[in-house]
Amino acid sequence: MVKIAPSILSADFSRLGEQVSEIEKCGADIVHIDVMDGKFVPNISFGAPIMKSIREKCKLPFDVHLMIEEPARYIEDFAKAGADIITVHYEADRHIDRTINYIKSFGKKAGVALNPGTPVSVLVNIIENVDMILIMSVNPGFGGQKYINYCGDKIKEVRALIDQSGRNIMLEVDGGIGCDNIGEVVNCGANVIVAGSAVFNNSDINSNIKKLRDGYLK
Repeated sequence: MVKIAPSILSADFSRLGEQVSEIEKCGADIVHIDVMDGKFVPNISFGAPIMKSIREKCKLPFDVHLMIEEPARYIEDFAKAGADIITVHYEADRHIDRTINYIKSFGKKAGVALNPGTPVSVLVNIIENVDMILIMSVNPGFGGQKYINYCGDKIKEVRALIDQSGRNIMLEVDGGIGCDNIGEVVNCGANVIVAGSAVFNNSDINSNIKKLRDGYLK
């Protein structure tokens, strides 16, 4: 089953709690929360207190994507604020295996994200211990970017690695995905699709999510 994970980075921050409730009512599967520190990526978003404030507005799993340096410093904060999945970047953590285990020590699912230019081979030694792999199909830091075409090959490569492991690992893709290319991304092997602008670009969130589903069901 393919899951739609709207990224609230593209939501109306003045109505964040309301829009989180709305995406649940409109059939989204996961809430994707992009956390940026202005160092690992050239932008700043929000932290654990804001996430905690919207946790009661929605029962969907919270997928927290930490685009921050030294992410282990903040794992406990986000775990206690209501995260269900915590994803850290391979490029931002010198002790990725230890951080994966630290996430799991809080009873949370652990994900590892790769930037577009990072090879899939870095996953070989950790794939037995992760619950999700996130392939960035844009360079992280800003919404509304164009999908990088060579990421399709990376998605296929990760799908083969997951299948070889025999484990039920989620394969998430984030960046530049809309109705016109979601089918291609799913065909490459992704089963969790992050969509920001494609969900929140107008007031008809219900229609936008339906169009995304129709896009991969064609």
